[in-house]
Amino acid sequence: MAGYENIKDKGFDKRSTEELRLISSNGGKASGEARRRKADFRKTLNMLLTAKIDSEEWTPLLGSLGLDSTLESALNMAMIKKGLAGDVKAFEAIAKYSGQSTQTLREDEEQDIRIARARKARDQEIGNTDSSDESIQAFLKAMKPTQEDLDSIFDESEEENIDGEEAEETI
Repeated sequence: MAGYENIKDKGFDKRSTEELRLISSNGGKASGEARRRKADFRKTLNMLLTAKIDSEEWTPLLGSLGLDSTLESALNMAMIKKGLAGDVKAFEAIAKYSGQSTQTLREDEEQDIRIARARKARDQEIGNTDSSDESIQAFLKAMKPTQEDLDSIFDESEEENIDGEEAEETI
């Protein structure tokens, strides 16, 4: 490995088990502190967003819509107001956080095709070529047969043998 030579030359590979344990322990402690700091930030932000406000501008408007007059509601309403005024970034943020996708139906279909191709390539690579079930399902889905058509196709009483004669039922 090219990078290993750099480490080896500086003596990092000669650290004792105790040194490595100490470094690992310090890293774990720092990680825990960072996670707690982020959790505290989220908790504080959520508390502030749900705090009631008394604003002459927002309280009557939010109340008329049946919403609580909170910072969160006021921020959302302000973003919607900017979007209505033509602010594209505000519109994009509203669409993103309301769960609406910016992808078109065609893009979704193309993505489904890419996923199917990737699965097929993966299956071929690992030797799983038993995709006959998937092929039949894909064909039937493409044809969109009715339930009556499916029943007549798979009806065992209508099976025919190679000569074209009706098969005898065995009980």
